[in-house]
Amino acid sequence: MKYLHTMVRASDLDASLEFYCDKLGLVEVNRYESEGGRFTLVYLAAPADVARAGEESSPLLEITWNWDPEEYSGGRNFGHLAYRVEDIYTTCQRLLDAGVTINRPPRDGHMAFIRSPDDISIELLQAGGSLPPREPWASMANTGSW
Repeated sequence: MKYLHTMVRASDLDASLEFYCDKLGLVEVNRYESEGGRFTLVYLAAPADVARAGEESSPLLEITWNWDPEEYSGGRNFGHLAYRVEDIYTTCQRLLDAGVTINRPPRDGHMAFIRSPDDISIELLQAGGSLPPREPWASMANTGSW
């Protein structure tokens, strides 16, 4: 068995790609549009996985955008996506500066949670073990749910 991808639906493709690519830093590696099915699939990879994604078509995040409007709910019951980051504090500050709410700040120097425009929970984990606690993160409260 081999992991291929996780699919999440987007109600606004542009807003989702701005979040996942421009803010979170994922890279678009493939796109498929179906006129007959009236949907677009956009496949994203973490920067460190781009070469592997090109060779193996995995590991990927598939963003599905159905052209006919739908209302999606229940992002919390999906669980979450998880990405390892090189510096959790730098990553969270970059996201915060880009207007992303840090729902669970990295108080422990190890883990943080954010949400996509469609309410998908995303866990960020520090590579190589926890960093020492640092302000303002160490005393920052949770915001919303994660």
